[in-house]
Amino acid sequence: MKKIKLSITGCMGRMGQQLIRSAKKDKNFKIVSLTESEIINKKIFGIKPNLNTAAAFKKTNVIIDFTVPKCTLEVLKIAIKQKKKVIIGTTGFTKREENLIKRYSKKIPILKAGNMSLGVNLLMYLAEITAKSLSNNFLSKIFEVHHKNKKDHPSGTALMLGKGIAVGKNKNFYKLIGKKYINKKTFPYGKKINFNSLRKGSVVGKHEVSFSSGKEIVTLNHEAFDRALFSEGALTAAKWIISKKPGLYSMRNVLNFK
Repeated sequence: MKKIKLSITGCMGRMGQQLIRSAKKDKNFKIVSLTESEIINKKIFGIKPNLNTAAAFKKTNVIIDFTVPKCTLEVLKIAIKQKKKVIIGTTGFTKREENLIKRYSKKIPILKAGNMSLGVNLLMYLAEITAKSLSNNFLSKIFEVHHKNKKDHPSGTALMLGKGIAVGKNKNFYKLIGKKYINKKTFPYGKKINFNSLRKGSVVGKHEVSFSSGKEIVTLNHEAFDRALFSEGALTAAKWIISKKPGLYSMRNVLNFK
């Protein structure tokens, strides 16, 4: 198999560094460029980082982006002009930005996931099935924990899980979003989905989806211990998208969940 030429954005960030390490170990990839939002005057794994420019992505097949929404949209505008495939692990997009990504996906293949982990994507699928199976008497809530430096809340993964519940209930996710709490010890169930985000220490990621009828509680959970599972998931997605036509895809497509 011919090596996939890869570009990694946000190369100085936590996930950027992890993606580089994982890609270096995978014989299916050749890193052709690294980018950052500011000029870096040193080489990273032998490659000098560039800014997000057309020149930086000229030789690549797939761009993997785990940055911030503003940067992701900047990268997508370049990718569209050059017909590059893009894997997006960035979270924290507004509804307007989500719609922009959908529009861009009509021109290039884009795979977007709030979490690239196999286990988390299975959890989303289980949340959908559970929400569909339980009666409307069951109220729901989502709890998530991440390291103290994570800025957005609820996490992209928590929102993914909420979308799973919405799909199961056959309802619009944005109309199902309830209250958003931060660092609360306890928080209530609701007719809408309530979220509680805890930021502490160096926690990689912990998510819990709960359904309650008042008489019983059903809980689904997942905990990540190693950031490599996210980068390896992104590389799996990159291998999968290389043969795809324009469209907006998710890890659900990669994993072939129905």
